[in-house]
Amino acid sequence: MTDLFGSEDEARLPEPAKDAPLADRLRPRSLAEVVGQEHLTGPEGAIGRMVAAGRLSSIIFWGPPGTGKTTISRLLADAVGLRFEAISAVFSGVADLKKVFASAREHARMGKKTLLFVDEIHRFNRAQQDGFLPYVEDGTVTLVGATTENPSFELNAALLSRAQVLILHRLDSVALEQLLSRAEVLMERPLPLTAEAREALIASADGDGRFLLNQAETLYSVDIDKSLDPAGLSALLHRRVAVYDKDREGHYNLISALHKSLRGSDPQAALYYLARMLVAGEEPLYVLRRIVRFASEDIGLADPQALIQCLAAKDAYDFLGSPEGELAIVQACLYCATAPKSNAAYVAQKAAWKSARDTGSLMPPQNILNAPTKLMKDIGYGKGYAYDHDMAEGFSGDNYWPEEMEPQTFYQPADRGFEKRIAERIAWWNELRSERNAGR
Repeated sequence: MTDLFGSEDEARLPEPAKDAPLADRLRPRSLAEVVGQEHLTGPEGAIGRMVAAGRLSSIIFWGPPGTGKTTISRLLADAVGLRFEAISAVFSGVADLKKVFASAREHARMGKKTLLFVDEIHRFNRAQQDGFLPYVEDGTVTLVGATTENPSFELNAALLSRAQVLILHRLDSVALEQLLSRAEVLMERPLPLTAEAREALIASADGDGRFLLNQAETLYSVDIDKSLDPAGLSALLHRRVAVYDKDREGHYNLISALHKSLRGSDPQAALYYLARMLVAGEEPLYVLRRIVRFASEDIGLADPQALIQCLAAKDAYDFLGSPEGELAIVQACLYCATAPKSNAAYVAQKAAWKSARDTGSLMPPQNILNAPTKLMKDIGYGKGYAYDHDMAEGFSGDNYWPEEMEPQTFYQPADRGFEKRIAERIAWWNELRSERNAGR
């Protein structure tokens, strides 16, 4: 682009300057050169099929940084003969959009349709997103939006209904290796790295091709006498900060993965996701709150110590802080992952709450009501109450349910851990209750 909103009719993909960043000089010149997104760009992929048909629908590209969203959009316009125009939601407002749409309309009258690429489209507010709808519907523009955030949360339903969401994958090690090889061909010399350091460099990119090429450019810019090992590479390059937005999808994905790994009794995976969150800067007390909830929801009385362990971890973290207190969180995580599991208390809560809402304000039976006044005694409150401690086995077998309601079963302990013993007690009490009620 010649400026922020400039069109590239005459030279959509100009040759980059010799002093341009390495990532720009290696930008693919055709869809066939795009790496890591073959599920979209291949002959059977959504993009491959659109290009073969010569027609594009509006698209939302959703994927991590450095996976090719902008590049593919430029190449798409070239492949189907559309005029390419780009804006960024970070720098643009309503006035800018009006200029873009007016220009697109003028070109449409001259027979040239426009592919409008909107970078970080999720940063437009709801009203601004609605502003795209008439121009998408009447064909003034073919919209291609790019976002790193989950479109379900960030984009209007009306806009989503008019666009196809295509997911770009983070680049795997094979794709990243291809990028390094292309860099070495362009620079006409290999990177000064041992095989182990090369693997470490690829791993540090975390699937971001642009970041990897920027790191490679740094290596080419310094004089290095011999190949660097991983320690030497780490000393030269700064580690990449993990991509993690604490109020967005990455946050919910990782806490869900942690919860499911705990539920699935996989301590290794649970510890991995715990580490992912804490290393990326998640608030430790948030993670602890979720683990405490897990102890009640997914372990419950199968191991009553789980909740105690989690609350002890909270106290330890409050006392020690980070990083020392994080070990207590690890202990709670591993305890919960390896504990016997039962959601019987959770199921019982939902069932009891539903019954309470359904039955309203039924009166408990009078025999179990206190009678602090003479009037209450006279009308029968507390009459006939059987004091359990005075009975054999410390159990009366009395009825505690409202007269208008049949006894319910909400809590059904699992046949695991401590709940197995609880189930045995309940079965014994049920048997005694049946015997004593039969004799009444």
